[in-house]
Amino acid sequence: MLSKACTYGIRALILVTQKSNIGNKIGGKDVAKLTDMPEQFVLKILQQLSKKELIESVKGPRGGFYMKEEQQEVTLYQVVNAIDGDQLMTSCGLGFEECSDLKPCPLHSKYKSIKTELVKMLHNTTIKEMSDDVLEGNSFLKNIIKD
Repeated sequence: MLSKACTYGIRALILVTQKSNIGNKIGGKDVAKLTDMPEQFVLKILQQLSKKELIESVKGPRGGFYMKEEQQEVTLYQVVNAIDGDQLMTSCGLGFEECSDLKPCPLHSKYKSIKTELVKMLHNTTIKEMSDDVLEGNSFLKNIIKD
């Protein structure tokens, strides 16, 4: 449902929030390494989020990315919209251009109710909440490989 760029962006923001909470900036290379994501893709996403003012960016040897306290309250809806636009909220579940209540595809009514719940969750979940869950050990941010 979410694009790869969007899922990477959310993961990156969680890590940037954690570093920001202890007064640190983090470089894009470190974000990529600590979250198992491709560096160039992560840098592009972080720059996009910076342009949308969801994170701050400082250039130079002591630079990196960080989030102000108020930016940490950004919702997943805002992040998804910044990266993917409103496609998730407005698109047809089967990808048809003309799908609507008046001209529904076979999946329309079922997908519409799921979409409604998804949008509610996106509006009600902040990056800070997700970051706190990771810090408290209730969830993880990096792929766990078991032998």
